[in-house]
Amino acid sequence: MRIIILLVALSLTAFGQRHKLEEVDAEKPEGKLLQQLLQENDPAKKSALMEQFATQFPKLETSAWVLEQLQASYVKSGDSDKIIAAGERLLALDPDDPEAALQNLKAAEAKKDVEGVKKWSTVTSANARKLAATPKPAAADAQESWKNEVDYAKQVDTYSEYALFSAASQSRDPKIVTELSQMLEQRNPKSEYFVKIQQPLFLAYRQSGANDKAVAVAEKVLATDQSNEDMLLVVTDSYLQNKKDPEKIHAYSTKIVEVMAAKPKPEGTSDADWTAHKNQVTGLAWYMSGKQHAADNKHAQADQDLKKALPLVEASPSLATLKPEVLFLLGLSDYKLASGSPEKAQEAANYFRSCAALKSNYQATAAANLKRIQTEYRGIK
Repeated sequence: MRIIILLVALSLTAFGQRHKLEEVDAEKPEGKLLQQLLQENDPAKKSALMEQFATQFPKLETSAWVLEQLQASYVKSGDSDKIIAAGERLLALDPDDPEAALQNLKAAEAKKDVEGVKKWSTVTSANARKLAATPKPAAADAQESWKNEVDYAKQVDTYSEYALFSAASQSRDPKIVTELSQMLEQRNPKSEYFVKIQQPLFLAYRQSGANDKAVAVAEKVLATDQSNEDMLLVVTDSYLQNKKDPEKIHAYSTKIVEVMAAKPKPEGTSDADWTAHKNQVTGLAWYMSGKQHAADNKHAQADQDLKKALPLVEASPSLATLKPEVLFLLGLSDYKLASGSPEKAQEAANYFRSCAALKSNYQATAAANLKRIQTEYRGIK
């Protein structure tokens, strides 16, 4: 991700020295302890002294400087819990500190703590936006530093959006994915990560049985991107079931076939599994388009699409329940196209016979239609 590379490339002090260390007065208790920690070279001992200082003198302005150094030391050691603890104490002294919030967010990500990501993403964004909104200084020698900090603050705000997307992508809980998506939309509906979170959100709605919401998400995505066969299938099926937008049913069905023909086999998937998946998806596409043509009494087009669907339906165990319907619709289309042609009538009879041999809601009607054709046309087997 672009934003990750960008943030890694920048130092932890990209916002500049946020808290200043005033002159140390070694005659005072806090000064003595501060002098001791400044002279300590051992990282572990130095961290312990900083913890001691922040505990003994929590309200001193110097404590903010100490906690800033302390959090940075924990970032280097990768101790997520201590990063967050130091960050919380620092933010209690300086609620607008953007770097402390950012480091807490990244620590929450490392822990895979979704609630922590939600909390610290919100704080990080708010603090970054406050800094990005600071007015340009009048002094020329301060403007370059101001520009760098504002640019970095905007990058940090974008990272807070990425964190929500990343957590959503990794979650298998539809409720969590939905909540994170809603947070991202409220924060910035134009975010590049709000676009990317639509796929996890679509799957979350599907998993939770909220099919209408899944269709709505997919429709929004398909308006600009028709590369996802799952979204294409769900929307096309919805339109077919609800007798809506027949032209889109055909257009999306055709697109599904194109997508599956060009799509490479995913890494780790066997040739057999990938072939089975492609046949299933492509078979569904031809079936839906053919069924819509049949409903519109466009029997030549229905015959064409359904004949492409039939072998794929027969080859896919998961589509077995569709076979009687495909056979019935083929029989009906060929019968309508016969117009006195014994050859076409025989094709219709063959499809109805095959359908009548299968237990389904179409069985009895197919048998009756077969008898009708045999009555109307001589020599029909």
